[in-house]
Amino acid sequence: MVNRHRGEIEAVLDGKSYRLCLTLGALAELEHAFGEDDMLAVAERFEAGRIAAKDAIRMIGAGLRGAGYDIDDNDVAAMRSDGGAAGFVEIVVRLLAATFTAARGGEETGPFGAAAE
Repeated sequence: MVNRHRGEIEAVLDGKSYRLCLTLGALAELEHAFGEDDMLAVAERFEAGRIAAKDAIRMIGAGLRGAGYDIDDNDVAAMRSDGGAAGFVEIVVRLLAATFTAARGGEETGPFGAAAE
């Protein structure tokens, strides 16, 4: 079972349910992969709503590894998501929102202004 308060989400990949979490180690991995200086820059990279397939692979892979799975990015690239490409984008958006959610006035919102799950 996922714990939203720890930044976890659930996603179905290849018909199997997985927990994803961007731990500090996973965020450091993404900072390095994207050439960013800090973890907020990683979130801001996606605020424009444009997500490259390789970025989605890296983000989902880091989230899986952060949750304890031994899955590399090549394995993630071969996985399928309900909803196809849009399903992968939705996973990335939910993962970022869960990671960077801040309580504001009793309502939880993420860096994209959308309510977090």
